[in-house]
Amino acid sequence: MQRIFFILGASFAFLGVAAGAFGAHSLRDMISSHYLQIFETAVRYQMYHAFALIITGWALDRRENTYFRFAGWMFAIGIFLFSGSLYILSLTAAGWLGGVTPFGGVSFLAGWVLLVVGFVNSK
Repeated sequence: MQRIFFILGASFAFLGVAAGAFGAHSLRDMISSHYLQIFETAVRYQMYHAFALIITGWALDRRENTYFRFAGWMFAIGIFLFSGSLYILSLTAAGWLGGVTPFGGVSFLAGWVLLVVGFVNSK
């Protein structure tokens, strides 16, 4: 399982760097500054949680723990829901996607709580 989280974390980090470069170099002239800020928020949170996935993989490598596994999946789901909805929102102005974003935020929060609980319960 730790291998999956290392791979997901590194892949999301790679995509985050690519999206950040795309936003900085291509989107500036294509979308409004409001939507560019939304896009940049998506990139930032994707990068934070890509590193969280790598930390989760490291934690699982040291000690197999159900909390760590659930934390990793919460981070991955959060990236899809939070960052994914913000990417689409910023590129399409589809306002209804704003209703999806909080579910990603809750997934991120759940992931962090599960990671803490996993460390507290590790021996």
